[in-house]
Amino acid sequence: MTALGKLVRTTAFKIVAVYLLVFALFAAAVIVYLARHTQQLVVAQITETVEAEIRGLEEQYRVGGINRLVSVVETRAAQPGSNLYLVTTFAGAAIVGNVDVPTGALDKPGWSEISYRRSEEGDAARESRAIVRVLLVSGGFRLLVGRDFEERERLRQILAQPARWAVVLLVVMGVAGGVFVARRVLKRIEAMTATSERIMTGDLGGRLAVDGTGDEFDRLASSLNAMLERIEGLMAGLKHVSDNIAHDLKTPLTRLRNHAEEALRKAKSEAEYRAALEATIEESDGLIRTFDALLMIARAEAGETRANMTDFDAAEVAKSVAELYEPLAEEKGLRLVVKADGPLPVHASRELIGQALANLVDNAIKHGAPAASGATGEIEVAARRDGERTLLMVSDRGPGIAERDRARVIERFVRLESSRSQPGAGLGLSLAAAVARLHGGELRLEDHAPGLRVTLALSARAG
Repeated sequence: MTALGKLVRTTAFKIVAVYLLVFALFAAAVIVYLARHTQQLVVAQITETVEAEIRGLEEQYRVGGINRLVSVVETRAAQPGSNLYLVTTFAGAAIVGNVDVPTGALDKPGWSEISYRRSEEGDAARESRAIVRVLLVSGGFRLLVGRDFEERERLRQILAQPARWAVVLLVVMGVAGGVFVARRVLKRIEAMTATSERIMTGDLGGRLAVDGTGDEFDRLASSLNAMLERIEGLMAGLKHVSDNIAHDLKTPLTRLRNHAEEALRKAKSEAEYRAALEATIEESDGLIRTFDALLMIARAEAGETRANMTDFDAAEVAKSVAELYEPLAEEKGLRLVVKADGPLPVHASRELIGQALANLVDNAIKHGAPAASGATGEIEVAARRDGERTLLMVSDRGPGIAERDRARVIERFVRLESSRSQPGAGLGLSLAAAVARLHGGELRLEDHAPGLRVTLALSARAG
């Protein structure tokens, strides 16, 4: 398709063309209205002039009779640029005047529009149009006074020529404006298309240009760029997860195979086979928990659980989770304290909030023991309102997490060196972060001096 063809087919050009047509029709209607109104004013002025002339001649007739009327009409008719005059007998024979009118033009008194010729010009006179008034005077005489339409025609010509040029100029300027607008729009669209095609080939780092004008194209480009950043992040996360799954799940699968192989080679008794099977089941349960966590994270990030959101008391959930993990904390020599003054109503997924808070408490029990041997550590589970947000916080007195590592530990399968000896897959904080994002909130990791405070901040009406 040629450049002109692309230009004409653009929506911008079509819109400009429609606006041009509408505006041209409107302008033409205004010009026609002004011309008609102006002509009506001219005709009104002509009729007023003729009426005044008729009244003057009637007065002359009353004063001096037909002779005086003929004398006055003869004088006025001889003047250059005069009105049209004609006095006839009752039989229609002309007495005095400066016009020749068609037969029957004097039969009906009153106003009429007639064709006439100037009598002083003879046979060479051209036929013109005039508005006249015929008046019957006593004695059967007829008086005709009129005015040529020359002024009206001259005015029409004066208006017609500029009007034609105005319409032509309007069309030319409209087409030029349409071409300019369409070319500018087409340029932006082609730039977006080129970027989109580059992105479709695999360059997810490409972004649509934003001119900074704040127009609809900038808003569209900004929205698409935000979407592309989200897609790029998801693709990077998918690659990262795939790599981590391949790396981190390889070890438990290898252990699972080794347990089975060792049982086949070395087990001699039922007890040894039972021990091998129990080890295999334990490894399998760990794998199942890992895949369940991955599935839950995927569901949270995809927003599939929004339909299951309900109203519940966040303080009650905090108390329930703390009560569930209290025996485990005591086994580890830790004291679990709950500070949850309810009610704290939220609209969210109770299952996901409970699971996320349970992960945070489980992590605190695993990694929150104080560094000093023999010291009794404390884990605090708190729930409170903070403005428009509900905060669920888990604090411990352990070694904490260095600030440089806090953004990294919420990624999937990330485990710090100090945590390698503890069971787990490195998905607890990832799940909590995904749940926070699903509910319009955030997961914050802060220094507890000493220890770590993890805050799950939710909107008071999340979802």
